Amino acid sequence: MVTIRKLLQNRDFILFLSLFLGLIWGKAAYFTKDFTLIVLAVIMTISTMTISSNIFLSPRVIFKNALVGILMNYVVLGGIILALNSLLIHEKEFWTGFIIIIVVPPAVAVIPFTTALEGNINFSLGSTIGTYLAALVITPLISIWLLGTRFIHPGKLFIILVELILIPLIFSRILRWIKLAEHLEPVKGVIINWGFFVIVYTVVGLNRKVFLTQPLLIVEVAAISFASTFLLGLVIESIGKIFKIDSKTVTSIVLLGTLKNYGLAAGLSLTLFTERTAIPATVSAVFLIIFIIWLSFKKRVFNF
Repeated sequence: MVTIRKLLQNRDFILFLSLFLGLIWGKAAYFTKDFTLIVLAVIMTISTMTISSNIFLSPRVIFKNALVGILMNYVVLGGIILALNSLLIHEKEFWTGFIIIIVVPPAVAVIPFTTALEGNINFSLGSTIGTYLAALVITPLISIWLLGTRFIHPGKLFIILVELILIPLIFSRILRWIKLAEHLEPVKGVIINWGFFVIVYTVVGLNRKVFLTQPLLIVEVAAISFASTFLLGLVIESIGKIFKIDSKTVTSIVLLGTLKNYGLAAGLSLTLFTERTAIPATVSAVFLIIFIIWLSFKKRVFNF
């Protein structure tokens, strides 16, 4: 019984369960599709509720760290994905899916992963929060630049971003103010993990025919996902060592330079485009989990 409870709380198990169920029985995905944005808003609220409001009292620090976050997540990671996307992807929907990945901010999971990997938590906090606030402007601008107003309505995109970034941040402050955050803290991870279960299950379920009957279609998608996590992470880590940057800060920079908010990307893809457009975000989410498992293993065994 204890083992089952632990499994149902394990992030990796929940992710692979969502993939498995989506592949063998995807009918419920047509129902859960309508709730993806609500689920994402809940995930964002719960993910940010433990962040102290004091961080917002140091705008200069947020601005400085946000510049690093923008550089690593949008310029470096976004640039690599854009180049590989243009080089390898020929299907329009997959190409658009990677563009959506490029325009979203870093994964909220950068913060808990920084703690787990013993990185620079203050740096990650400032960079992530600053980048999310900047995303309210950056995301619509890059979307218009790469996709054009013919394919994406900037007003609708901005409203969705407000619903998924700004409003959850405000609600997370309210949860802290009314002292509810501390009561939700013990189940925070479970809520977030099962929220991602709904997102991943929905995308896989809606695209199960592609995964089962046309697996070769996603080889290029997987190649980009691998390159933008494992290979890019190795390069960033090596450069950090060359310039003798503090190892904790290097860990934070690696996370900011390799992790995108794939849940948000999948939600935007489903809302603004088609089910197939969300496939790159789903595949990338799988590689994200494998990458974090690898980083955890490397930290535990080799201590770097």
